[in-house]
Amino acid sequence: MKATGIVRRIDDLGRVVIPKEIRRTMRIREGDPLEIFTDRDGEVIFKKYSPIGELLGSATQYAETLYKTCSYPIIICDRDTVVAFAGVSKKECADKKIASDIENIMESRQLYTYKDSGTPAYAVDGNDKFVISSAMPVISEGDIIGAVISIFPEGTTAVPNELEIKMIQTAAAFLGKQLEE
Repeated sequence: MKATGIVRRIDDLGRVVIPKEIRRTMRIREGDPLEIFTDRDGEVIFKKYSPIGELLGSATQYAETLYKTCSYPIIICDRDTVVAFAGVSKKECADKKIASDIENIMESRQLYTYKDSGTPAYAVDGNDKFVISSAMPVISEGDIIGAVISIFPEGTTAVPNELEIKMIQTAAAFLGKQLEE
């Protein structure tokens, strides 16, 4: 754990203000859920809560099944990081921050598909190997939870076909419904 040197007081309603610099660095937005942990030493730790993290096993199996069935590399992310993937190396994907392109796709709440003449969108921050073929936000109870993304196999580019698009839409809808139950 790293000390920030910032001290805040609890107000009469039990609230603590998280400084803007920390919220920006940690990508904490208004309305984001935070999980609270305590330990025997009296430490209180706030951690961003990821609903997709609750489905980690299912998301991983879904990504692997899609990859084995259709041969499309798959990435499943929450609002900040890659949580599950198949068809890409662990070193390049595991717990990596998502690119701003994915954030924009999620905020649009609509399917994204690559167009031949368009500027490519990227899935992983700082890694231009993961060009998005198609992506669909995962929405649960009206909240954006993450996204399911198919990427181009390395060294290729292609407009996604109808099967790939339906596959990504189905995966996103399934994960969203799983979170609602």
